[in-house]
Amino acid sequence: MEKMRHAEELVREFLVFRGFTNTLESYENELRTDIGKGFEVDKILDLIFSVYVPKFHADKLVALLGFFKHYLSSSSDTPLVTTLSKLEASLLRFYVVHAVQCNRNDKVVEFFALYGTELLQRSQDWTQWFAIPYKKNPHLDPEFRVFFSKEWYQALHLSSRNFFSEVFNATHILHINSVHSSKLVSSEMNTNNILKRDIVHLNLKLSQLQALVDEKEAQLRQFRSMEGSTGSSSNLREEGASTVKNSPDVFPTSISQVSHIDISHDSAVGELVNVHSELIGSTSCDDSTFLSNDCLRNGGADNASVKENDGDEDFAEVKVEHQETFLGHTSPISRCRFSASGNNIASASLDGTVRIWTYDTSTPVSRNATIYCGTEILSLDWECKSDRLLLIGTSDGCIKAWNVDAKRVVCDLNTTEAFPSVLDIKCSPVEPIFVSAAASGGAGSNYVDNLGFASLTVWNMKTWKAMTVLPLGEDPPAITSLCFNHNGKILAASAVDGMIHMFDMSAGLQITGWPAHDSSISSILFGPDETSIFSLGSDGKIFEWSLQNQGQILWSRDCSRYICNCGPLSTVRKASGPFISGVVFGILKYFSAQANHPIGSLIKIGQFNHLTSWILVTCGGGQRFCYPLNGSKYCRHEMALDANGRRLLVTSSSVRAPIYQVHGHLSGWRTLPHGAPITAVDWHPTLPIFLTGSADNSVRVTSLS
Repeated sequence: MEKMRHAEELVREFLVFRGFTNTLESYENELRTDIGKGFEVDKILDLIFSVYVPKFHADKLVALLGFFKHYLSSSSDTPLVTTLSKLEASLLRFYVVHAVQCNRNDKVVEFFALYGTELLQRSQDWTQWFAIPYKKNPHLDPEFRVFFSKEWYQALHLSSRNFFSEVFNATHILHINSVHSSKLVSSEMNTNNILKRDIVHLNLKLSQLQALVDEKEAQLRQFRSMEGSTGSSSNLREEGASTVKNSPDVFPTSISQVSHIDISHDSAVGELVNVHSELIGSTSCDDSTFLSNDCLRNGGADNASVKENDGDEDFAEVKVEHQETFLGHTSPISRCRFSASGNNIASASLDGTVRIWTYDTSTPVSRNATIYCGTEILSLDWECKSDRLLLIGTSDGCIKAWNVDAKRVVCDLNTTEAFPSVLDIKCSPVEPIFVSAAASGGAGSNYVDNLGFASLTVWNMKTWKAMTVLPLGEDPPAITSLCFNHNGKILAASAVDGMIHMFDMSAGLQITGWPAHDSSISSILFGPDETSIFSLGSDGKIFEWSLQNQGQILWSRDCSRYICNCGPLSTVRKASGPFISGVVFGILKYFSAQANHPIGSLIKIGQFNHLTSWILVTCGGGQRFCYPLNGSKYCRHEMALDANGRRLLVTSSSVRAPIYQVHGHLSGWRTLPHGAPITAVDWHPTLPIFLTGSADNSVRVTSLS
């Protein structure tokens, strides 16, 4: 019975990962009560004689008999097959007789309308039976009298018992199992073993390739460093002085300050030239082109000439059929989401504004709106069944439900005072509920400490009241991202301590969890077939985890070159770490406290509502946007899967975002450039169209060719 147990395990696995928890519980109960006693013939007889026939379920009776015919048809036991054919004819006649006895001739007519042709093809003995619903006293007719007798019914019942007892006999069960289950289950087991071996070999090969890539990248960086060191410092000084002379408005935020400087003081002028020379030298190490005047002034994409992160040359630029740019925001984008149909888009910015708009000219603009929340917006999600409701989570514990048809807030919810920051919101794809992940906030100097502890609350979207709080244990780390499976039965949640938690929404309990990252997890997504789950760590590592073999990594990428963990300004100013000197020409020299020498420069690129955006240019030649350094504690990266689950789009600290090809390929693409970091992404629910929101205040809709 080893193969039978394996088949039972496959059924259990299917029910778990489809989210059929109620069915799974019933299945487990029946296995515990019945499997030790063998197969129950009485249950089959009760099903036929006490349920299907009395309740006139002809379709289910035919299906049950067809099931046994299918599994006996390839058996070499010919007597069993012949006996089943005769028993099937008798059971169907008993169904007709019972209907006549209950004065339900309509059921007899319905039965022959459905199955009459098939019955005549099997045997001409059924010809006389077509007249039975029209006879006045069929029980007196010599043709049918015997079928109305008690003796015939008892003989049929006994014959059925004997037949099913014989079928369920251990010998026949093993025989049938070897003929059918052996072909299916053994094939499944062999396939699984082959796939496991392939996974081991592929993981080994992937590790070797990754090591080779790392080695080549290290050699490339060393070569560039050597190449950059050959330039003379005098040339760099001349280039720096020339740049300052020819571009007096490169740093517009400091022009007013420059006009008040006494240029007769050689030491002051020398310092400014030295700082600027160092800046140009650091960028020339990578042959980088720096920000143009208009990019620094406006953050405009059209005039940006920022060189992307090292390694972008590995990715071809994505082929675009059409692109639209939305410029309705006045501060960096924090979130952008397609609606359930994909016709509407909601985008949020750091100044507390949400815009609802369309990108397709054929879509009515009657739903377009601007929502002012007055505080930083941390999360957005559309109702899954329609485009009618948009949920907005803010940094002051508010959850707003916006009705796009009525163009008003229909409900204004508040989390508890202990958990004021709504980091994520997810609507159930089936039920009228949503889950909010709120954080308590803290006084720490780093991202994790700033978030504090977590609270997961389930809300009813009809009553707009909290239903329950999902258990997370005592003082749980903040939850950063949520994701439902397709039927809303399972909720996945990621935390700042690197854990992934899985919840059974029917029971309201956590069913499993595992440590997925050594760092905080920024985003989490179910795979396309929901047998896996993707996670993005704040360190830039992406993993696809198997849900069938917990802890197994199916696919991984390292996108740390696109992600900059600069953190808030308070982190940079820590005495134990790097610190920043004074502002000169809008430049902040970035020092190492341990070595007391400059490791790069921070350059101001824009300011909005007292929030300042900077770019960090390291002395080694790389560029990373640090956005924003003050004002926002919740600078998180995120990712999005396309409708087919083949392309993974990730936010970026560069002006381009990577699009990874999931499974089978090491290659990927890069998006067209924005004028600043890409801070929010999303895919259209059905089409090859994606959204990118940026710190340059724009949102782009890109259609792939």
